[in-house]
Amino acid sequence: MSLYLILIPFVSSLILLLARPAASRSIALVASLANLAITLFAFSGFNGDGSFNHEFSVPWVSSAGIHFRLGLDGISLLMVLLSNLLAPLIILSSGGEKYHPDARYFGLLLMMLGALNGVFMALDGLLFYVFYELALIPIYFICAIWGGDNRIRVTLKFFIYTFAGSLFMLVALIYMYLQTPGTHSFLWEDLLSVQLSNGAAWWVALAFFLAFAVKMPIFPFHTWQPDTYTTAPTGGTMLLAGIMLKMGTYGVIRWMIPLAPEALHDLSPIFISLAVFGIVYASIIAIKQTDLKRLIAYSSIAHVGLIAAGIFAWNKVGVQGSLLQMLNHGINVVGLFYVVEVLERRLGTRSLSEMGGIGKSAPNFAVLFMIIMLGAVAVPLTNGFPGEFLLLNGVWNYNPWLGALAGLTIIFGAVYMLRAYGLVMFGETNDSTANFEDINMREWVVLGAVALMVLVFGFFPQWILNITDGSVNRILGAVQF
Repeated sequence: MSLYLILIPFVSSLILLLARPAASRSIALVASLANLAITLFAFSGFNGDGSFNHEFSVPWVSSAGIHFRLGLDGISLLMVLLSNLLAPLIILSSGGEKYHPDARYFGLLLMMLGALNGVFMALDGLLFYVFYELALIPIYFICAIWGGDNRIRVTLKFFIYTFAGSLFMLVALIYMYLQTPGTHSFLWEDLLSVQLSNGAAWWVALAFFLAFAVKMPIFPFHTWQPDTYTTAPTGGTMLLAGIMLKMGTYGVIRWMIPLAPEALHDLSPIFISLAVFGIVYASIIAIKQTDLKRLIAYSSIAHVGLIAAGIFAWNKVGVQGSLLQMLNHGINVVGLFYVVEVLERRLGTRSLSEMGGIGKSAPNFAVLFMIIMLGAVAVPLTNGFPGEFLLLNGVWNYNPWLGALAGLTIIFGAVYMLRAYGLVMFGETNDSTANFEDINMREWVVLGAVALMVLVFGFFPQWILNITDGSVNRILGAVQF
């Protein structure tokens, strides 16, 4: 079953890129829905004790101990659910002249979906690295071909940052591979069994941290993010913010901390401090933004900083909160960026100063935008609240002062999101907004689906926590520092 989650998008991608059929969006949508159906089917009979389900393993380079091994535990399944839940919405929201030629765009999008699923299911270190790098290729072309002004310069910076960071991870993986006892192996369990000296663990942890910190990103490795998110086409921004940055947070939980726990006692205070500083730094900058898309980009840095802080606290509350919030942040940020797309398509601008009074002529849009915005602000009974509550609890248990600083994300988040919503929806209309057209059926489906998930996961977060509970217990039990 896990193999199909990679084969379906990859084969569909090749068909679209080579044959370029006219109904490219329909083909991409069917392929993504098939992946979603398989993901949902994986929940039936799922063993939540922390073991890997639906494994597929064959020797890849057997003489070198490299395996093509895939599997799903609760952590992986949640990330695969995120990818395949959002992919149909991203495909449905894209299309038209903006993404011409469609076949090439949707082919690259499906290629990235296959690579993302591979990242979250890989149980061989080298296979994880291959998928991790493979995901970079389609998003580079999506941003470089269909992006906005200065897209080549901005996208090249993004590529260099992420590619350079990944090379450090490769060096760390090879070092760990050479330390495995007996026949060398990249398998996750074999790498986990390696006992490192404190000095070696430091370098391994730092190498992984560079790779994952750039991808998330957290301060001070974030400088590529605002420009890339703003310049990328909306579909590319949704992929980057909704799914791709979760590769970094997932990598910390699955690979970085388990493989080098000896270093985390010394390094985790530094990592958490950087994450918490990034929360305050990005939130303050977000408050000052007049470009709505750039505002959401900075808000994403703040939210991911809180997720990273919860992970590095390395207690059950923090890790569970981080997993829950990885899912919910992906849902919310995709909805917010699509709101920007709707506004920009009708008004030709993202500037908050040129908006106002839209709620008068577009009440449906105003309601759905409000629900998604409240989820991002973490209002109780929306999906953002339980995750942020657990994260703040986890960081507080680690260090009350850092927990208090991290808690500022709720206050700052309310300031910049409520300010943005007020400038868009309330006040006097102008020549551009007076006759703002309410959302059409396709926009209803995308925004309505996101708003529904905001409410459902807000009311029923325990369902998600039950999925990950056994895997979190297992990985916490195996890693003590």
